[in-house]
Amino acid sequence: MKNKIAVLIPCYNESKTIEKVVKDYKKALPEADIYVYDNNSSDGTDKIAKKAGAIVKYEHRQGKGNVIRTMFKEIDADCYLMIDGDDTYPAENAREMCNYVLEDNVDMVIGDRLSSTYFEENKRPFHNTGNKLVRGLINSLFKSNVRDIMTGYRAFSYDFVKTFPVLSKGFEIETEMTIHALDKNMQLKEIPIEYRDRPEGSVSKLNTFSDGFKVLKTIGRLFKEYKPTIFFGLIGLLFLLISLGFGIPVFVDYFKTGLVERFPTLIFSGFMLMISILSFVCGIILEVVVKKHRQLFELILINTKR
Repeated sequence: MKNKIAVLIPCYNESKTIEKVVKDYKKALPEADIYVYDNNSSDGTDKIAKKAGAIVKYEHRQGKGNVIRTMFKEIDADCYLMIDGDDTYPAENAREMCNYVLEDNVDMVIGDRLSSTYFEENKRPFHNTGNKLVRGLINSLFKSNVRDIMTGYRAFSYDFVKTFPVLSKGFEIETEMTIHALDKNMQLKEIPIEYRDRPEGSVSKLNTFSDGFKVLKTIGRLFKEYKPTIFFGLIGLLFLLISLGFGIPVFVDYFKTGLVERFPTLIFSGFMLMISILSFVCGIILEVVVKKHRQLFELILINTKR
């Protein structure tokens, strides 16, 4: 049976580049179905994509995460190749990325821009800093070595797509994908790609600061949900240090004089100690819940096999 490949292109006002993108990937993967999901474009992106030979569908809830959620829900394939409609990702890597999924059973193939031409081609310096910051945070918190966290060029297996719970609404979706794959011990593969900047007249929809803040917020949320023992342990340690900082001088005075002269300080120290203990306990309880979810995920993964 011939493997089915679906090329997924979420689009919002990409009329200047979408025709070239569709044609490039039809040439690179002639057997693939090219899906363009229009996200409320006002520049005729959908009409141009349809004329170029793409299957055009619509997602009216604004945001890349919302588009990916709908794509993953509606489309069935053996391999999914996700790209952007801005002509920044070369089609030359498409076949190699899909082969890793179809032949080597890789769950997610990551098109790594940062090890190649991204820092030379990208003209927005804060994007470079943001990519390095996000990469450093995730690799430190999740004990990994992923080189490009934010890339929109990825290939997925059927198992990944049908078991990935999309919660993000916007550009933080790539971060969520990466952390989910790391937490669930899925097989990842990175290949360097030749990134090129947007052509003149094509404008990025990513806001450096507001979307960057959302990405950092997503990392914090997922760190809390996936590694609660460490997250709440750090909070508990902070409150423990505060408790000791205020409480030790009170006890030193008591052992010297036999009197407790700073009751408010002692009470405050006691409250900090209680919060610290509660934080440690919360972390332990939630770790049990997370472990149970991982066990259920493995069962779901087995039942998802086709």
